[in-house]
Amino acid sequence: MAQPYSARSRAIEPFHVMALLARANELQADGHDVIHLEIGEPDFTTAAPIVAAGQAALANGHTRYTAARGLPQLREAISGFYAQRYGVNIDPQRILITPGGSGALLLASSLLVDPGKHWLLADPGYPCNRHFLRLVEGAAQLVPVGPEVRYQLNADLVERYWDQDSVGALVASPANPTGTLLSRDELEGLSRALRERGGHLVVDEIYHGLTYGVDAASVLEVDDDAFVLNSFSKYFGMTGWRLGWLVAPEAAVPELEKLAQNLYISASTIAQHAALACFEPATLAILEERRHEFQRRRDFLLPALRELGFGIAVAPEGAFYLYADISTFGGDAFAFCRHFLETEHVAFTPGLDFGRYQASQHVRFAYTQSLPRLQQAVERIARGLQSWRPDAV
Repeated sequence: MAQPYSARSRAIEPFHVMALLARANELQADGHDVIHLEIGEPDFTTAAPIVAAGQAALANGHTRYTAARGLPQLREAISGFYAQRYGVNIDPQRILITPGGSGALLLASSLLVDPGKHWLLADPGYPCNRHFLRLVEGAAQLVPVGPEVRYQLNADLVERYWDQDSVGALVASPANPTGTLLSRDELEGLSRALRERGGHLVVDEIYHGLTYGVDAASVLEVDDDAFVLNSFSKYFGMTGWRLGWLVAPEAAVPELEKLAQNLYISASTIAQHAALACFEPATLAILEERRHEFQRRRDFLLPALRELGFGIAVAPEGAFYLYADISTFGGDAFAFCRHFLETEHVAFTPGLDFGRYQASQHVRFAYTQSLPRLQQAVERIARGLQSWRPDAV
């Protein structure tokens, strides 16, 4: 008899929204018009200058491996972007190009977490973070956070939850699923709290660039020893190209390079050449217009959902999500999502996908659809609330 699959694999939970997505696809195949508000992916395709750069790379034969750390000219371009946008000087040697932001998280967790040790993570938060820690035989210590702390870890929470097995903290600004930011002062407080305990601070800045009415501070402005995860997926709109980067302290780079060589050899060469176009003025102008469009969507959907009775205590300042409390309507979040998919053909994500704290009374909406589609979605949700019967589930 074959051996069972690993305990590691069994411990990693599935995305609960995938069951809803599969059903949404069935409904679409049957001819129903499904509005997708569950997908954490920009609806815009990759900007034309980036596509053209990728096509040129392919035509010019740039199809061989790069060095594990990535194309030198791309690392230099990212360094220049930090100088221009954040006023910080980052040596390109400290930047490693990775297969998506996930590759950056894989490197950081592999480097920093020994078996049995853990990072503090906010609950709710991006679920794959804790799964990566399980993959390297570490763990996530989930810290319940609510609107009173804008769904973010802070220095006081680090002090309260730190124990003998803690070795660091992973925070996200802007955060998924809540869209909240950490201020420069809050990042500085976290940095100090971690440094006092000999821990590492890892910051997910994957949604940087997608902020509304405020600029996100980078942790590198206050802590040169922090580890930063970033990606070309969200602001730069390159989700399917699978390209990201990691900024690390200089002393960590040789170990990270060794890990990269063993784990994935290098990121996609064609994607790296395409990404060089991300930092050109014409491309940035396109990306900024898209950011303004996301802000227009947020400014419509936020008050519309609040008016219907959804509890959104903290207005998101970044990303493209609204994390909403459904306790006014009663019932379980997964059943609530299933009801709207089946009756109104609107798909959104149950809170269970983002952790455990009050998960059954929250859902996430992604405003990754056009304004007319969001208006349609609000009309359908208003109608669906009339037929929602929590006791009938």
